[in-house]
Amino acid sequence: MEVLAAVLPDELGTLSIVTLILASFFTSGLTAAVGLGGGIALIAIMANLMPASALVPVHGAVQIGSNGGRALVQLKHVDWSIFAWFTIGAVFGAALGGAIAVELPSSILRAGIGCFVLWVIWIKPPKFDRVQKRAMAAAGFASTFLSMFFGAAGPIGGAVLSTLGLTRHGYVANQAVTALVMHVFKIVAFGALGFAFAPWAGLVVLMIFSGFLGTLAGSRLLGKMDEKTFKTGFKWVMTALALNLFWQAGRGLI
Repeated sequence: MEVLAAVLPDELGTLSIVTLILASFFTSGLTAAVGLGGGIALIAIMANLMPASALVPVHGAVQIGSNGGRALVQLKHVDWSIFAWFTIGAVFGAALGGAIAVELPSSILRAGIGCFVLWVIWIKPPKFDRVQKRAMAAAGFASTFLSMFFGAAGPIGGAVLSTLGLTRHGYVANQAVTALVMHVFKIVAFGALGFAFAPWAGLVVLMIFSGFLGTLAGSRLLGKMDEKTFKTGFKWVMTALALNLFWQAGRGLI
């Protein structure tokens, strides 16, 4: 126990650490089963338990493990052209976000993403199937840039992916690899800006491990779903994400 305590952050109590480890399991399972939602759910929980200065970089490190595990499980369904063009956009998004490195008005950004998600899900979505590569490059840029400031910008890439005609397994797999790219570049940028990851390494490893177990559980549920159930679940999860973003935006303006 003394060895374990030595690698866990002093800023958090035992109850907070256990809560975060369990939250990583359940939120990873949610994302594996429905395709999206776990990242924002996790950062909402973390925001209530962790110091603000560590929130976004630690969340990004945990999400690398979560998305990496999900991508590995669904690897055969990955479209590598989507991956490549998203990565091109993500490089520029991380570079610009790291260069600015200031606290932008997150309330406006959250509200904007919420509007975009609701538009794509409930109104008439844009047709990206013929301009897939350009659309994913733009999604890579926007997601990575915005994630530098408030952590979880997955709904942008997820919303674009949802218009490309992918199967449920294809959607989950490609959302995993694109989110992985986004978080990798974000962590590189935070490291370059001087954030000390070492004190948080033990917690990150435990959350990644529990998140991978959640991914396995969620992936089993995904395999048992039919297309209609998946699409219905995806629509409502995306709607919940958008409403959560509006709620957070409103809190930031008060």
